[in-house]
Amino acid sequence: MSEYPAVARRMWRQLEPVHAIVYFAPEAFEEAAALGYDTDSRWPSYFAWRTAPLGAAGPELVAATFYSFSPRMIARYVPAIWSTAAPGKVLDARTQAVDRIMTGLTRAARMSAAQIAEAARLARQAAENASTAARPLAAANRDLPWPDAPHLALWHAITVLREHRGDGHAAALLTYDLEPCEALVSFAAIGAVPKANFKGRGWTSQEWSAAHDRLAARGWIDPAGRPTDRAREGRDDVERMTDRLAAAPWRALGRSRAERLAQLLNPLLGAVSEAGLLPRHGTSGIGAVKVAYP
Repeated sequence: MSEYPAVARRMWRQLEPVHAIVYFAPEAFEEAAALGYDTDSRWPSYFAWRTAPLGAAGPELVAATFYSFSPRMIARYVPAIWSTAAPGKVLDARTQAVDRIMTGLTRAARMSAAQIAEAARLARQAAENASTAARPLAAANRDLPWPDAPHLALWHAITVLREHRGDGHAAALLTYDLEPCEALVSFAAIGAVPKANFKGRGWTSQEWSAAHDRLAARGWIDPAGRPTDRAREGRDDVERMTDRLAAAPWRALGRSRAERLAQLLNPLLGAVSEAGLLPRHGTSGIGAVKVAYP
């Protein structure tokens, strides 16, 4: 069996926190506020930052690509976010936010210019070998121009790879017949992420209970509400498929260069952790690790 699914999972743990910082960092909220977004909640800027590569997407497209959000919750923000700022302006502001965030993080990580450039080069090589077939969020981000500045190119490559894995994970969930709310319920049932972390996804208690009942009817949850072996095996199968679908960029890069990229990113990952901005657990049921998709 190929070693690269395991490499893909390891690299996911390295990349995800670096990408996700844009949804939590004060610099990003400052840029969002300058555009006119309400920053009392993180959701307006979250939907703007993540959706902008798709253009002025409507709620159906966002619900389809983001997968685990209630369509009703998405409709609260999309397409209203485009009345505040057009996608092009959002992308410019996102770049400004990333510039500020990554400059601070790489400084805190004590990364030299040569190390940042090398990491950006390796990450870009992996991202350019990520197939975008049936992966709309990865494709939308890779359609954007590559930044010249190495710290921006590094974040951009990380984002392409992150969305590549996420698109593949949605495909895995569909393959195992887990609808969006069921994906969250099953993830919470096995104890991977607390149920409370999914409150922001917008599902009502009735919708959550209905998804719970559907999973119980399929033998994923026992009469006492506990996950069954079938549930644990099913979620393991989903994550293994996600790893397989995410392996190609790392196979193309090669193990030694992937290990070098991981080594270069370790101080940056430490700086993200030291910043203390990310939630302890992920805020979505999509993802193979606890620091999961925001």
